[in-house]
Order: sequence, then C-alpha cells, then structure tokens
Amino acid sequence: MSAAEIFIKRPVATGLLALGLFLTGMVAFMDLPVAPLPKVDFPTISVSARLPGADPVTMAATVAAPLERRLGQIAGVTELTSTSGVGTANITAQFELSRDINGAARDVMAALNASGNDLPVDLPTPPTYRKVNPADSPILILAVTSSTIGPGRLYDASDSILAQRISQVEGVADIMVSGADKPAVRVSVDPHALAATGLSMEDVRSAVARSNALTPKGSIHGEKLGMAIAVNDQIRAAADYAQLSLRPGAERMLRLSDVAQVTESVENRLQAAWYNNDKAVLIIISKQQDANVIETVDRIKAILPQLESWMPAGTSVQVLSDRTQTIRASVHDVEITMLISIALVIGVVYLSLGHATPTIAASITVPLSLAATFAAMWLLGYSLNNISLMALIISVGFVIDDAIVMIENISRHVEQGDSPMEAAVKGAREVFFTVVSIGLSLVAVFIPLLFMGGIIGRMFREFAVTLSVAVLVSVVISVTVTPTVYAQLMRLRRAPLKAGHPGERAFHAVQALYERGLGWVMRHQRFMLLVT
Repeated sequence: MSAAEIFIKRPVATGLLALGLFLTGMVAFMDLPVAPLPKVDFPTISVSARLPGADPVTMAATVAAPLERRLGQIAGVTELTSTSGVGTANITAQFELSRDINGAARDVMAALNASGNDLPVDLPTPPTYRKVNPADSPILILAVTSSTIGPGRLYDASDSILAQRISQVEGVADIMVSGADKPAVRVSVDPHALAATGLSMEDVRSAVARSNALTPKGSIHGEKLGMAIAVNDQIRAAADYAQLSLRPGAERMLRLSDVAQVTESVENRLQAAWYNNDKAVLIIISKQQDANVIETVDRIKAILPQLESWMPAGTSVQVLSDRTQTIRASVHDVEITMLISIALVIGVVYLSLGHATPTIAASITVPLSLAATFAAMWLLGYSLNNISLMALIISVGFVIDDAIVMIENISRHVEQGDSPMEAAVKGAREVFFTVVSIGLSLVAVFIPLLFMGGIIGRMFREFAVTLSVAVLVSVVISVTVTPTVYAQLMRLRRAPLKAGHPGERAFHAVQALYERGLGWVMRHQRFMLLVT
C-alpha cells in the first residue's frame, strides 16, 4: 500500500486532517506580525557620553578617542562611526551579521568599564550603550503641546507621564523624548560686572555648587531614641539662586543677581520642536523586533485619551507621524494582489479542465498550502511583509501544478472505465514520484537564495524559505488530499465527465491553426528558399 493510498481509502480522516491544517494556518495568520520588510538584525550598538560645557574638539580628543580605542579591540567590529558635539559624544559600533547582538553588548560593556581610567575624571556619568537596529524607524511620533506651561515643564510631564505609561504597552521597545530638555536654572554671568568685584568664574561656580549640595546631615541619638536629621536645603527656583551670597561674611553683601542674570530655563536650549506653529515635545516610539507594528500602534492610540487627561490642563497630544499608514496600504495592496492571483489561477484551471469537479479538487490545494505556509512562518518567527507576501503570490501558480498533474492522470483512468476510487489509487501511485520530483526541482531553484550572504541574502532568505515551504506542502497535499477529494467528488457526480469542453475546443482550434500554418510552410518551402 502506497502512502497516497492510505489517505485515499480514509477520506474522513484525510478531510479532518486537512481541516485541522487549514484552521491552524488561519490561527497562525491572525497572530503573524505585520512589517514592511523582513526582520534583518543588524548587530549595532550605540555608545553615548556627556561632558557638559566641553567643545567638540575636547570631546573628540578626551572622550571619543579613548572609547574608540577600546571598542576597536572587540572581535567582529566592522565599522565605528563617531560624532562629537558640544558636551556630547556618540559612537556607533556595527558588528558582523553573524555576531550575536547580546554577546556584542557584553563585550561593549566590558570595554566601557575598562576605559574608565582613560576618560576625564569630571565626567558626570559613565558612558552608556544601547542596542539599536538602523533599519528600524519609529512607528509613531506624538506631538505634545500646551498653552499653559513652558517647554521645560512640558518635557518633565511628558517624560514622567506619557513616556512611562507608553513604555508599558505590549510591543513597545524604546521611547525617546525630544524637542525640549529637563527644567533647569540658567546663570548668565556678566564678565565686566564680575571683574569689577575681583572674583572669577570659578568663584561663582563654587558658590553655586556649594550652596546646592545635598549631603547627609547626621543623626541624634539619645538613651532610648535615635533620629536622623533630614533638611531639604536644595535650591530649585531661579529667584532663590539669585539671592546666593558670593562673599559670605563680607561687609558688603554681594549676591549672584548683582553679577549674573538668573532665569528659569532648560538644560539644552538647542533642542526645539514645533507642531502647527506651537512649541512641542516629541514622543518618538520604537517597537520590539517581534511585535506586530499595527497592533502596537492601535494599543497606543487606544490609551491616548486617558493619558491626555493625566497631563496638565491645556495640554494636547496629537499624532505627528504614523508609520503604519504606509504599512497598512502596502500590505493591503499585496493581499488584494494575492486574492486576484488566486482567482485568476482558478479561472485558468477551470478553462483548461472545463469542469467544476476537477477544478474544485485542484483548487483546494491553494488554501491548504497557504494555510500550512502561514503556520510555518509563525513557527520560524517570520512576519507578513511585502517580501513574504510576494513569495506567497508567486507560490499560487506553483502549488496548483502538482494537483493538475495528479487530476489529469486520475481522469485518464476514469475515462478508461475504472471506478473513481480505483482511478485515484492507480493515478496517485503512477505519478507519485513525478509530483515529488517536480516539487523538489522547484525548491532547488531557491537554494542559492537560502545560502546567500550579506544584507541582501538576509532580506531574501525569508522569501526563499516561504516559497519553498509552500511548494513542499503542495506536494504533500497533491498526493494525499487532492486524489481523495477528487475521488469523493467523482463518486457524488452522477454524469460522467464529457469531453470537448470550451478549453479543450480552444486548444484543438489553436492546434489545428498551427497544423495548417505548418502545412502551408512545408508546401511553399522551395519557394521560400528561392526567395531567401
């Protein structure tokens, strides 16, 4: 008993298996993430360091250069890109595609720890790093505006309320708040007024730092009770800073406001953003690698009204950029194209076979193959994107070829007088290895894509795997489900299949036209040779 005969003689079990396969594929299809392109992980790590007040040359020489030397010693680094600005230095390290991003992150952390002695001692915080993918663009950008509070307070509220809550949404990986900076008190010293007092800039800096130091105050212990001394002597308002004494104990009081202008401001005044001519704070949101971009954006939009009610009065949260609009449109167009291709393939099969019974038996291969491919994509961690959907569109024409070969051979036995069950068993046994060889030959075409290296190879690997899985599944369905369905439909059909259907008549007409043309050429062959 052949493998196909096992399924043909058990139609109920075969039908249940086919139904289970279809339902599994549909469940996997609903859970597949949606993306514009396949997920290609670029092992890239970004390192940033801050030294407030340092010029770009100083940052490049004292901060970026030591970090570059340490990062350049890591195995697998293919490219280092460094950018130094006023008070900031950013270094991007890109590794080989075969390098694991988590292992690279551990090496980067070890390099940063080793570079501690090479960096300036007054660096306020150690350098930080984060894993990034240059191919991932923000999925959503929100613009936060307010008519009642300034950019500094708006930034503080957005960072503590919006960013914290949105980061808890399923599928969100990273949130960056831009367009403003944290509230700060800015001291603009008048050098002429300061020189007249005999003080220097260092005296002003020391006075400001000394008056705002938050240090332990000690404790009081008695025989039965002990208490810690807690005094909140930090200065937070610009008006309080203006009253600082630069020369304590002197006969004439010299306050900070006498030599400087003290104002409420932000840490970095060079950051700014506008939305409809209003100053705004931008919330830039990125998704996790395996998250569904459309579902993630929908979850964020669902909680925006609640988050807006938590913000200070007069604050508005608007969507500035939504990446899912183009993704929805492109994926929708590709899905429509796939449905059209399925309809065209089934129509061509009907015109060729000329009867509904073999057309149904052959066409059932398409949804089952696509459903099984969806399940395989879910297991492999793939997504619904333009590349994978294009592979599914191409596979529609491939998956039905094997079924047509099987049905044509079974129909030949039916026309010879065999019963539908006997014809299905004989036909499946005769073309079993033919159908398998056709499928394997199609898969062999995509083997070079499977082993192609580089970014292009990573991009089209999902295409090759998706198409190969669809073809292989169609082979299995063509030798199991297709003959079973065809045999059962033929048993239910009362009238036999009639020859001379429109497709066959059209083929014979084209064949007759070709034969007449060939006969004319043969009759006038001598004349044509003389002309040439």
